[in-house]
Amino acid sequence: MNTLAPLLDVDGLDAWYGEARILFGLSFHIAPGEAVALVGRNGAGKSTTMKAILGLVRRRARRLRFGGTDLSALPTHAIARLGIGYVPEDRRIFTELTVRENLDLGRRPPPPGARRAAWSEEAVFELFPQLGAMRERQGGQMSGGEQQMLAVARALVGNPALLLLDEPSEGVAPIVVEQMSRALARLKAAGLSLLICEESSHLCAAICDRVLRIEQGEMRAPAQA
Repeated sequence: MNTLAPLLDVDGLDAWYGEARILFGLSFHIAPGEAVALVGRNGAGKSTTMKAILGLVRRRARRLRFGGTDLSALPTHAIARLGIGYVPEDRRIFTELTVRENLDLGRRPPPPGARRAAWSEEAVFELFPQLGAMRERQGGQMSGGEQQMLAVARALVGNPALLLLDEPSEGVAPIVVEQMSRALARLKAAGLSLLICEESSHLCAAICDRVLRIEQGEMRAPAQA
């Protein structure tokens, strides 16, 4: 069990889409260097949890803190600059831009006080060699798995302390899932904290320290990975 003070501390998180309430009092934490899986059926509220942390949906919480900073009144861009990276389920790469141009758009210096070396272009190419071989290829000419790697790489060059990944193995070939699993394990070993929404029990078991289950917008009893 990680006894360090939480990097992300969530207590009593509620969220809405319009008038529809989706999350009901979620409470959990992520310690520095910890990988946590958030599992549940489609529509359970996994993606909404990530969006609520980032302020992308209407939400409220008794406590919502990252690195000691209260997130509740901050806009999304300010939350990202504190050191939270996000890889959404639909990846959202720029299909008309090359791999290198996508990375340039995601580049951000490490947040103040960061103790890790900044992620460079060459560092992400070393993590994902396929991307290095196609650095001048447009995003729209890449496979789904390659686009997923690019989405993760773009988040990394933003130099986050916490990376939120929404269904990183969805819609990609099994061999890419294995490659992604190895890459995420390396990120965790390097000290990056991870929150992974994922239905692949194999990927979760290979990487995550803890598994949290969400059902109908409520947190159920956690289980060890």
